[in-house]
Amino acid sequence: MDPKLLEILVCPVCKGPLDYRRSAAELVCKPCRLAYAIRDGIPVMLADEARELSADEAQADAS
Repeated sequence: MDPKLLEILVCPVCKGPLDYRRSAAELVCKPCRLAYAIRDGIPVMLADEARELSADEAQADAS
């Protein structure tokens, strides 16, 4: 994932920062508890396609 792209991407719901989880190929918004998939190197920033996180997942450190 391009670091410059990560700097400008925000959650489409709350406009907050996103954590990059390389192992899961996702961008995570902890306040909204949503994970946005990265497919073929392109983040899918659609709230309708985001995966809801459990409380434990939302608190996990980005890796």
